[in-house]
Amino acid sequence: MDEARLKRLQMRSWRRGMKEMDLILGPFSDTELTKLSPEDLDLYEVLLNENDQDLYPWVTARISGEHPGPDALVALIDRIAGFATDRLTPKS
Repeated sequence: MDEARLKRLQMRSWRRGMKEMDLILGPFSDTELTKLSPEDLDLYEVLLNENDQDLYPWVTARISGEHPGPDALVALIDRIAGFATDRLTPKS
């Protein structure tokens, strides 16, 4: 795996410009980027090129069961939303 690419994607995930997206994508990138296939990494890079004001409602809508966002990114957005939900749900 290309370590330089992963570091670049991780940095872009943590420095979005919108704190809410930093807190969603940063932890996701810390633990999940190395698990993504090369094709999914390409999609993740496409996702990072999206505007935060569009991306945030797509991710949060997926958490609540709605289905907005570009069709090509739906599976990845679902994965990110699921990760965020699992991470933020209190454990008993």
